[in-house]
Amino acid sequence: MRIKLTSVYVDDQDKALRFYTEALGFIKKADFSNGPFRWLTVASPEDPDGTELQLALNDNPAPRPTRRPGLRRASPPSCFSPTT
Repeated sequence: MRIKLTSVYVDDQDKALRFYTEALGFIKKADFSNGPFRWLTVASPEDPDGTELQLALNDNPAPRPTRRPGLRRASPPSCFSPTT
């Protein structure tokens, strides 16, 4: 089993995309919208079919100082994919 996708919660998806692609060298894998929801992922250029990071909008209404990773989220931060 390997990690196929993990979420990184960000306050601004466009800024995060620029940071991950321009500063860290990741490549954009997916970027599409459905109403107010935007699915945005990046991956390593060395393994483009490997683990993807979802740059998920952090729209948690809890005040920032009291937020903790994964607290009261509607979706899990990681997904696992069995390999054969």
